[in-house]
Amino acid sequence: MAFLVVACGTGGLPSATADKEHGRKLFLGKGLCASCHTLAAAGATGTIGPNLDDAFAQDRADGFKESAIRAIVHDQIKFPGQYSVASNNPAFLEQNMPANLVTGKDAEDVAAYVAANAGLQGYAEAQVISGTNGKLIFKLKCGGCHTLKDASTTGTIGPNLDQLKPPFPRVKTQVIHGGRIMPAFKSVLTDAQIAAVARYVAKHAGK
Repeated sequence: MAFLVVACGTGGLPSATADKEHGRKLFLGKGLCASCHTLAAAGATGTIGPNLDDAFAQDRADGFKESAIRAIVHDQIKFPGQYSVASNNPAFLEQNMPANLVTGKDAEDVAAYVAANAGLQGYAEAQVISGTNGKLIFKLKCGGCHTLKDASTTGTIGPNLDQLKPPFPRVKTQVIHGGRIMPAFKSVLTDAQIAAVARYVAKHAGK
């Protein structure tokens, strides 16, 4: 939690009249918050940056006001800390957050949305996948970003797979290596799990 708290007070409180719905849309926008952070209320499961539910769960339990959390998030957007990174070590972030991904009223709206929702349900349990059920893997790891009718997912951060209808080799390569804002899953899923989810997408996309 220190990575967020240290920024508190450096940029002043954002407006209490911020538009949370606009903040939600920005949070889910391509290349912005949901691609890197987990936030249950947004259906976001990013793992590049900190899990926002976990980051603020204790503050909620300790009675922090929403306005205090909003100020912390707003300052973090403006002045994100820079830390050691390592893509293959869970003790480190995969990459640091750039400063000012959103600015002005947009930053206030995102901060208000996160503050209104982060940590409300306590700490998020890790989604451990032990089997090779392609549909389950997709729903847990991909559905927050992609739309696929068969899986009942409506993510909008990544391409709509029902429209794209990618073949198995393309899906498998993308899952392994990632691309653009999509993280690589080669160190998250086993070879068998990657093949299973790729087969599932290729078989059901557009059906």
